[in-house]
Amino acid sequence: MAIKADIEELFKAGAHFGHKANKWHPKMAPYIHSKRKGGHIINLEKTVEQLDKALPVVTAAAKAGKPVLFVATKAQLKSPVKEAALEVNSPYVVERWFGGMLTNQATMQARIKRLKMLEAKMDSGEFASRYSKLEVQRLQEELDQLEKQFGGIKDMQGVPAVVIVFDAMTDAIAVREARKMNLTVIAVCDSNVDPTGVDYVIPANDDATSGVTLIASYFRDAVKAGQGESKSETK
Repeated sequence: MAIKADIEELFKAGAHFGHKANKWHPKMAPYIHSKRKGGHIINLEKTVEQLDKALPVVTAAAKAGKPVLFVATKAQLKSPVKEAALEVNSPYVVERWFGGMLTNQATMQARIKRLKMLEAKMDSGEFASRYSKLEVQRLQEELDQLEKQFGGIKDMQGVPAVVIVFDAMTDAIAVREARKMNLTVIAVCDSNVDPTGVDYVIPANDDATSGVTLIASYFRDAVKAGQGESKSETK
């Protein structure tokens, strides 16, 4: 089932409000509708057009069983994006993006291995039986920190096929790393963003939580559709 974006829903969510006109990036010109009260208005017809191109790519990746990574480290976007990813068991990064998350797999895998080891030994009671309460507390603190940093990608199998970035400016490092790895990049780009390196530009207000939540729900549903198609084919 193809997932379709709704222009009225995007409008109600405030996805059309761009930044002040004097802060715009010229490469976003094709996605700008007009200027109003010193600010740019994003062309939501272009937003829908771009979503309609990007959503099938996500569905195809999910159908093939490939990871689709959700990325949103801006404070107000963390919760809705994480929730959308969790609903479809997609990997996510909503805390700080550590340089090398995609390009330095050896280091990342070592940290994730450490995280999983701490989890296993903490859950089994091995630490409690071997160490003092203070030592166990310190190990728990390390575990909590690693879980916060890498919990969203600890079960990701290999590199993702698609990286969805919900604020291309805040998470520019994620975009660059994904491009370096030749991964498909989909990114929400406000009027002040340089979209270079993004395969599918989703022009939208990246400060409107309601708008980004809506866009995240479209991508969640696209992943779900792909998972459903995969299951139906294996029956």
